[in-house]
Amino acid sequence: MATIKPFRGLRPPRELVEQVESRPYDVLDSEEARAEAGNNEKSLYHIIKPEIDFPVGTSEFDPRVYEQATKNFKKFQDNGWLVQDEQEMYYIYAQTMNQKTQFGLVVGALVEDYMSGVIKKHELTRRDKEEDRMKHVRATNANMEPVFFAYKDNEVIDSLVARYAQGQPEYDFVAPIDGFRHRLWLVKDKADIQTITETFARIPYLYIADGHHRSAAAALVGAEKAKQNPNHRGDEEYNYFMAVCFPASQLTILDYNRVVSDLNGRTPEEFLAALAEDFDIECCGKERRHPSRKHQFALYLDGYWYQLTLHDGLADDSDPIGGLDVSVSSNIILDKLLGITDLRGDKRIDFVGGLRGYEELERRVDSGEMKMALALYPVSMDEIMNIADNGKIMPPKATWFEPKLRSGIVVHKLD
Repeated sequence: MATIKPFRGLRPPRELVEQVESRPYDVLDSEEARAEAGNNEKSLYHIIKPEIDFPVGTSEFDPRVYEQATKNFKKFQDNGWLVQDEQEMYYIYAQTMNQKTQFGLVVGALVEDYMSGVIKKHELTRRDKEEDRMKHVRATNANMEPVFFAYKDNEVIDSLVARYAQGQPEYDFVAPIDGFRHRLWLVKDKADIQTITETFARIPYLYIADGHHRSAAAALVGAEKAKQNPNHRGDEEYNYFMAVCFPASQLTILDYNRVVSDLNGRTPEEFLAALAEDFDIECCGKERRHPSRKHQFALYLDGYWYQLTLHDGLADDSDPIGGLDVSVSSNIILDKLLGITDLRGDKRIDFVGGLRGYEELERRVDSGEMKMALALYPVSMDEIMNIADNGKIMPPKATWFEPKLRSGIVVHKLD
């Protein structure tokens, strides 16, 4: 069962939240962060992407960069740009994208739940990325950014959140660039805090939706601190890390599409003929037709869109992994026809999140940079939870969650 706790978050004053908040560290590079921060010294990028305080070209892994994160975090607190709440509480965080709203709870998640598998993973992590985030957590002694969890819907939590959502939020702003709305409510009432804690204690599992490296880093640093403390009790703040937990049914997973630089020696006509062995193919001309169900794909090639429908019996839907369209496309198209077996390492393939739209797929192909684009039907949250429940790992580049959590709305200190 899931163990969570309220905590005393550090937050910007209401009038400063739009100057402090930012996109997550891993969705933009250093120069994009430098441009977005501009002359705004209150931007959280100075803490989560502190290489922007150094000359262009400075590595984000330079030891001085982590030291700068520490220095800037102290500056934010000293200047009152981040202020710690006086009491422990939960926070309700709502995101609205395309007129659809998802409501999450900002909580302290238990490190031991991550270690024991109560918090379930569906992706592999890379040690170098874990170590980078661990250095950042150690330097700041805080979870500067939350991780993104899902849980199976619960009526008690839904009802409590709906009640708060009728009131005035602490924050209410539309983020630049993506144009999505973000709101935050404070859950200070002791009875409501107890209800949330006790209800989650009856929820069997939490599922990492987005932020596997941040989750691993936060949990590993927490475990590290426990070992280093000769008087460790188990209730210290470092035993918890910050997460936003959303009901699974509210989440939006977009397609995560592929672009490939060549056809492995085939002409477009030969490639289509090879595809016809496993797919029914319909030419859609210039019409951008999205897949309407599993095992249906959209192909962009030579200025035309094609709808590909997999022949019956070629996908094993009893296999949580083999039945995924990311697996079908990898096995039957990318591997069999194009010779691409390593999605992480092969330079012939790149990936485009669904938020960028089919326009981006067309642009990459029409520019001559890529030869073809393949659009997939999105993975469902049920599929992700089923894979996690079976102890399996999703194929690379399988899920794209939107909207992303904004950083700097709440920060969790480890002491």
